Amino acid sequence: MGSSSTLYYLLVCLLVTHLIIDGVLAEEELGRGLGENYEWHALDEGLLIAKQTGKPLMLIIHKSWCGACKALKPKFAASTAIYEMSKEFVMVNTIDSEEPKEEKYAPDGGYIPRILFLNSNGEVQQQLYNKNGNPKYKFFYFDDEAVVEVMKEAIETLEHQPVKSDEL
Repeated sequence: MGSSSTLYYLLVCLLVTHLIIDGVLAEEELGRGLGENYEWHALDEGLLIAKQTGKPLMLIIHKSWCGACKALKPKFAASTAIYEMSKEFVMVNTIDSEEPKEEKYAPDGGYIPRILFLNSNGEVQQQLYNKNGNPKYKFFYFDDEAVVEVMKEAIETLEHQPVKSDEL
């Protein structure tokens, strides 16, 4: 191998390494491929904010290695409708080991991606699901249009609830 071939090989290796690192770092950002412009929260923080503000919570559960999740992410991130309606929700984005373990967060199974809507008291609203999807996997979404439909329904049915005071 000549010196120019070795140099070319090293440059290609550096480029590939750079692209891999960029992809990993992009996943580590708060949006995790779903969009950096959203106001994302961790689940515990989001539940507290929902309770304090009376806003419903939108919970997205996905995995970094999941093909269906990877297909949904750019559609979700590019949707101006989802972004505009997200302001009506406390937005929670969980990935990999952050997936909540409680059964209530897997009402019909542990498949991914799942999008759940919770009222401001943290109760999963099982009536809010992808009506155009597979009935065996109600909380699975494959495109932004299905997400938009259920977000609209959630806004109508889970309007901001008044914040409850602990005082009598």
